[in-house]
Amino acid sequence: MKRILMAAVAGAALTFGWTGTAGMAWAADINLKMAHFLPTANGMHRDFLEPWARKLEACSGGKVAVEIFPAGTQLGNIAKLYDSVSAGVVDIAHGLHGIPAGRFPKTRIIDLPFLTESADAASRALWDLYPTYLADEYPGVKVLGLHAHNGGLIHTKDKQVTKMEDLKGLRIRFPSPAIKAMLEYLGAVPQGLPPGKVYENMQKGVIDGTVFPWDPMQSFKLAEVVNYHLDARAYTVSFWFAMNQGTYDGLPDDVRGCVDSLSGDYLADKFGLWWDRWDGWGLKASLKQRSVLTELSDEERARWREALTPMIDEWLANMEKDGVANAREIYQAFQERIAHYEDGN
Repeated sequence: MKRILMAAVAGAALTFGWTGTAGMAWAADINLKMAHFLPTANGMHRDFLEPWARKLEACSGGKVAVEIFPAGTQLGNIAKLYDSVSAGVVDIAHGLHGIPAGRFPKTRIIDLPFLTESADAASRALWDLYPTYLADEYPGVKVLGLHAHNGGLIHTKDKQVTKMEDLKGLRIRFPSPAIKAMLEYLGAVPQGLPPGKVYENMQKGVIDGTVFPWDPMQSFKLAEVVNYHLDARAYTVSFWFAMNQGTYDGLPDDVRGCVDSLSGDYLADKFGLWWDRWDGWGLKASLKQRSVLTELSDEERARWREALTPMIDEWLANMEKDGVANAREIYQAFQERIAHYEDGN
């Protein structure tokens, strides 16, 4: 938490250098639509997606203009983003691998419990494994980046969670099928909700809690309705960023070069620092609300790991039955690449 809080204070230097919300006003030859599922207050919009669009405009020398459609707009529906960008309804989109369920099974291996605590290591590992293991999961698009958040927490409204037994019967919102299975094994009752619906359902008592990193405590204002935070660091959730393949192929060579220069390795180098900053905002918002913050003890973490080992084995076995014959190989590759980065190599 100290690392994240420090990142929040120092984070202003981590943006692309974008300085406004209006973008660059010029007549463009190429007009692109970008859609995502986040409010404009979210760090991914403010430090990543909006600046990325403006950097592309600047790099193109005025040939390109990018209009952004965030959460709350017709094109910002989280469940439709991949279909929209692959079909060319929008040109660029950013989405969550777990919504809707049933897609990206190989990529979502990274969502399995206790693979990583670090957005930096997870995001770099995703990009390292993309060409060899994951590329065939993204038909119709040019993948510009893959990333994941820092190790996630369990946030609750009325009941403090410090051990496995405290989760029994609690209705906890989940973001992906792997996290749903994790919660079930730990005794909770998973509830499927998009991020933008959590505040209302938490406030009304429809759900008892949610899993998120720190960031949404600020960007979705969840610190106002959450009283307890367990820093479990038991899971991560992953995201994709892509351009319609036809759009990409149809760009002039110099504009394609701009897209390439702002994507791939360039983004993989930034996600860890960004997530530290975004989580820092959420932690500060929670501290202002005088929420109760606890960490999962080493002893309890060992219990969770033991309880979730059968779940992970079953998950990979089911993937093999569903036709992903190398599921365990991919899982091991994630373990190795994440360890490589978390060890500071």
